[in-house]
Amino acid sequence: MFLCFNEYMKLSIIIPVYNEGKTIGEIIRQVKAVKGFDKEIIVVNDGSTDETSLVIKDIKDIKVINHKKNQGKGAAIRTGIAKATGDYLLVQDADLEYDPQDILTMLEPIRRGKAEVVYGSRFTGQRRNMFFWHWIGNQFLTLVTNVLYNTTLSDMETCYKLMPVKLAKSLNLQAKHFEFEPEVTAKILKKGIRIWEVPISYAGREYHEGKKISWKDALPALFTLIKYRFID
Repeated sequence: MFLCFNEYMKLSIIIPVYNEGKTIGEIIRQVKAVKGFDKEIIVVNDGSTDETSLVIKDIKDIKVINHKKNQGKGAAIRTGIAKATGDYLLVQDADLEYDPQDILTMLEPIRRGKAEVVYGSRFTGQRRNMFFWHWIGNQFLTLVTNVLYNTTLSDMETCYKLMPVKLAKSLNLQAKHFEFEPEVTAKILKKGIRIWEVPISYAGREYHEGKKISWKDALPALFTLIKYRFID
């Protein structure tokens, strides 16, 4: 029996941020504007050297955790998971690529008792087309995931992953950088949990707008998928 999300439960929204001073205030505003559930917003400032610290310093009703130096997205998410007090959690990127209004769509299968873990798929909903080689990388890593773990995901690398806090805390996550996505997916699937996908919108950034992930991050992701398939 799945833990159904209801009006008495709380969603922990973890926002890892590194040098996103131009967008962090707006994404927090958008997250706060989503109604229909109780929430805690956990901002993990991962050693930012721009105006991020100044922007979030005076924002009310958020929990801020500061890393003294940059440790990586995965490390920031793990810090957020450790501090989460909600029933469910979701990671929200700070760069405006993901629309917080889609959180309501993510919660629907949980509320109906259909799923325990829900992923938001960027490839089945409305989207601003991404770079071709990013698309190839995403499709390749998702295919490897499906082959190794006997599943049929359309978007393993999505940021929008919704799961019970207790589950996230039980996974013994180790990732420090962008290999967080394959690690958490591999460990969920190895527990025998079938992931439910819903379509979400996506507005991918260009490099001149501050996009950080590149093709070089595909190799650690591939290694992570293979490693966790064959170790406990």
